[in-house]
Amino acid sequence: MRGDGPAAEKLAVEFLQRNGLRLIESNFRSRHGEIDLILRDGDTIVFAEVRLRSNSAFGGAAASITPAKQAKIIRTAQFYLQHTRSQASCRFDAVLLESLDATRVAWIKNAFEGE
Repeated sequence: MRGDGPAAEKLAVEFLQRNGLRLIESNFRSRHGEIDLILRDGDTIVFAEVRLRSNSAFGGAAASITPAKQAKIIRTAQFYLQHTRSQASCRFDAVLLESLDATRVAWIKNAFEGE
């Protein structure tokens, strides 16, 4: 996704905003890793991973969010929550794209569980 990363994230933000979420921050980094998008869905903070995979030979976009990647996202989210002193509930979503086509976005709420 490297070259198309910004375009994929922009498409994901627009899609999620059309579905009622509000962007808090994008590309949040800590020593633990990076979270593509942090949004608010009502009273819930949503940590969203955006994946663009045009080739499904290795399992496609969903398979690229490995257990190791999930652990990094969870640690980064914990850091974010501590840093912001947030007591809000949270969830981890995935926005999967096979191409930069706004009509072909797969949004998986609660894609994986935090610790």
